Amino acid sequence: MRALVCQQFDQPEALTVLEQPDPTPGPGEVVMAVEAAGVNYPDALMVMGQYQVRPPLPFVAGAEAAGTVAAVGEGVTHLRPGQSVVAFTGTGAFASHLVAPAAHVIPLPPGFPADVAATLPLAYGTALHALIQRGQLHGGETLLVLGAAGGVGLAAVMIGKALGARVIAAASTPEKCAAASEHGADEVINYAEEDLRERLRALTGKDGVDVVFDPVGDRYAEPAFRSLGWNGRYLVIGFAGGEIPRLPLNLPLLKGSSLVGVFWGEFARREPKANAENMARLLGWIAEGQVRPLVSARYPLERGPEALRALLNRQVTGKVVITP
Repeated sequence: MRALVCQQFDQPEALTVLEQPDPTPGPGEVVMAVEAAGVNYPDALMVMGQYQVRPPLPFVAGAEAAGTVAAVGEGVTHLRPGQSVVAFTGTGAFASHLVAPAAHVIPLPPGFPADVAATLPLAYGTALHALIQRGQLHGGETLLVLGAAGGVGLAAVMIGKALGARVIAAASTPEKCAAASEHGADEVINYAEEDLRERLRALTGKDGVDVVFDPVGDRYAEPAFRSLGWNGRYLVIGFAGGEIPRLPLNLPLLKGSSLVGVFWGEFARREPKANAENMARLLGWIAEGQVRPLVSARYPLERGPEALRALLNRQVTGKVVITP
């Protein structure tokens, strides 16, 4: 098989396409023929050695993939060769074939596009878990999404609307704001040109927002937190903006608000049934047209480093995939 291999922790450009032996499934495992692999910010951090998980070297990069079942191992009864599936494995996805624990492999409806499916586990899984289990977002509440045109941000915009919320989307360019608006945002804020706090005050008055979905961190965290209303929930997703913010802890006290961490991977491991229910709900929304995942670019395996670099440079709208 062909794979994009990380041989040392370095910049994405150091990744190399290598030929490796074709994998075989062990007990409880599945081999997938990969048609598309989603590209995520943690993938880039991992190959640079900056993620909280550091796989032993060398390793094949890529956390999620969609394709067809090529072979099943002993004890696997719910999957069969030729079946269309999507999987989250943490590593191994940027390759022509992937070994995955059968418990991490989800069957897809017939005809479901592989490139769309490959974008779902991490970004949409995170947004679902954040808004449903952690943020407990209800219809009629107001949701603020920072980084609203990125993979996980745009997912949150669409899922927030599917849950019945008013969605305010904040992004850094007119084009990104337009993408968020096209995917359902009720209002948009260009925080590169507008004062985030003042604009939110104009949009929400004294009530503030009920939930903040923040994959950006950095300098936008404090004004966003200060814009929460009473009993608000601030969802910590990640720090794509660079700096991990340091919030004054008197803010949650004065607002009766909650600072809530979101770690989808651990949730999926500890609560697989709830995660499967989230994904089933998502597939239903996609079938109904309420959620329309955006795949903005497709890269062959050899150009995988370019896809990671575009993500690091915040040049991606929606999601991009690698097609081995």
